[in-house]
Amino acid sequence: MQIYDLKKYKQLFKEYTEVRVQENRNISISVLNGDVLSNTRSSESGVSARVYKGGVWGFSSNPTISDETVQTVINAATENALYLNDRVRKNKDPLPGYPGQAEHDFTTKKPRLSQKQLITFLKDVDNYILQKYPDLSARTTMLRLLDMEKQFINSEDSHSLSIVPRSIIITSLSLLKDNQPFELYEVFGGFGQFEDVFEKPEDLYEKIDEQYEHLKKKAEGVYAQAGIHECILGPELAGILSHEAIGHTVEADIVMGGSVAADHLGKQVASPLITMTDFAHHAHGVLCPVPVFVDDEGTKAEDAVLIKDGVLKTFMHNKESARHFGVEPTGNARAYQYSDEPIIRMRNTAIIPGKDKLEDMIASIEDGFYLMQASNGQADSTSEFMFGIVKGYEIKNGKLGKGIKDTTISGIAFDMLNTISMVSDDMSWSCGGMCGKKQLIPVGMGGPAVKCKVKIGGK
Repeated sequence: MQIYDLKKYKQLFKEYTEVRVQENRNISISVLNGDVLSNTRSSESGVSARVYKGGVWGFSSNPTISDETVQTVINAATENALYLNDRVRKNKDPLPGYPGQAEHDFTTKKPRLSQKQLITFLKDVDNYILQKYPDLSARTTMLRLLDMEKQFINSEDSHSLSIVPRSIIITSLSLLKDNQPFELYEVFGGFGQFEDVFEKPEDLYEKIDEQYEHLKKKAEGVYAQAGIHECILGPELAGILSHEAIGHTVEADIVMGGSVAADHLGKQVASPLITMTDFAHHAHGVLCPVPVFVDDEGTKAEDAVLIKDGVLKTFMHNKESARHFGVEPTGNARAYQYSDEPIIRMRNTAIIPGKDKLEDMIASIEDGFYLMQASNGQADSTSEFMFGIVKGYEIKNGKLGKGIKDTTISGIAFDMLNTISMVSDDMSWSCGGMCGKKQLIPVGMGGPAVKCKVKIGGK
């Protein structure tokens, strides 16, 4: 997408105004048992404008990007805001200004691979699986590439340009055991364009070997015993818990809609071992999976420390919610497509590592489970959650035992957080997540392993 001089349109701004030009580029390839099942490349681009007046917003968008359409959407958004203000009459003050400026282009410097070369890469991975593991009943290898490019300006001298790519490969392996199918998937990659994330197919082989071994142990494993047990949730589960069961409850728009977190600000909601942050762009000096430097309202993005030593400290905010609560916005306003209005969204949400070693955590449990991977998850504004578990092991007498077949965990997140007694000293990110709150958008989820008590399903 070409670079546009958006500043020249500021003469059209009659009220607080935002203008965003955006293009999302996607490549999706799937190989099923050696055959190319799908192979698509798509791009969606356009321009949008949003205008604020007296407590209401006017919005307009157009899929064509030209000097004429930029002017048209600005004028249309302005007219919409003025029309709504005349009828609604909320009479609210102008939004506070927190201008941010940033330019970050994470495009690879390496030669780009063609679609044909990408297919060859996936087929090489598929062929490795076929040759080494002929006992599998099915195998699928999928590639998902997304480049999000945005150019933004508003009335407050905010301006930003960002090209943020994500590249993931998903391998799904299936086998039959006693005529019963078992499946396990893994997600590889994350932030960056394909050429920077995946150098050669051979780099994935060791990880696929580990995936196969876990699948075999699952197929030969046992059903978990239903009930409340001492469990260790691996980093991936800690990440999805942070996002689904806790993160959504502390998004300020959901708080204002009646989230359980509304009455817990400043109160103990978790074990003192728990600190949880929604990171803007860097965590512990390392770039996050979904870096946001300036959000889609033009606010400089800052880390939001949601829980500190077990105490709920803040919510995630856009400009309007920040004014409502009398705080500064955190830069959590995000939009997925050019035609979407920005809403409060998570960026990179994670529990902070503790001081415990994973092996010591396992050794501390006489009879429990080590739960490593979720297939899906859902939660509501009460923090009640249920996650499907597709990879895990028994813990017997302080040692890992048999693999367990698919099961579920459920509970109230804020209750479960108070049972956490150990937090590992390492951390990993889950880089393939897409949050579906009103509009899909990439998110990062991460954390250490945590020891807790949780309800687990049985056969």
